[in-house]
Amino acid sequence: MTIKQELIQYYQWLRQHGLNDSHSGNASVKKGETVWITPTGACADTLTENNLIECKLNQPPADGASLDARLHLETYRRNPKLNAVLHSHGAYSVAMTMKGKTFVPFDFEGQFYFGSIPVVNLDYLDVIEQSAELVAEELKTNKAAIVCGHGVYAAAENLNLAYKWTCSLELSAKTAFIALQAGTYPKT
Repeated sequence: MTIKQELIQYYQWLRQHGLNDSHSGNASVKKGETVWITPTGACADTLTENNLIECKLNQPPADGASLDARLHLETYRRNPKLNAVLHSHGAYSVAMTMKGKTFVPFDFEGQFYFGSIPVVNLDYLDVIEQSAELVAEELKTNKAAIVCGHGVYAAAENLNLAYKWTCSLELSAKTAFIALQAGTYPKT
């Protein structure tokens, strides 16, 4: 499987497993100075290799790249060990962080993998303009960050690990949500 095929597979899995809708989120993978990223408005169900946008690490995003392309490129520039960024809109992750506070999972995996997840607070109109710098800075030292009311950004050395962080965070948020409903959520 080529790196572009792998990128499409993980982007489609985000959709298939309910972490994005048909046209939301975005994904990128870096190889050397080249970053392949999903195009703006991409449909996960029909995306092909020919649709991916090639960007160069130290240049502005190429035309047609995701609205988050700057964020992806800035993340790679700030932490050269990273080679994959996934952006998803998992309902539980978003819902559990709508108050804009750091999310602290209480389940074993959440604590083991993350400890806590930073939440970046931005006005709706400022998300595209300001999230690149703020989220990229969080991803220097965290496996994932959440933009309040918007979604999760997970970064790792490869797509599989970024996908693992995305899925693990969503399950931790779902567990916390269910615990709140059951009245068993730990007091903080």
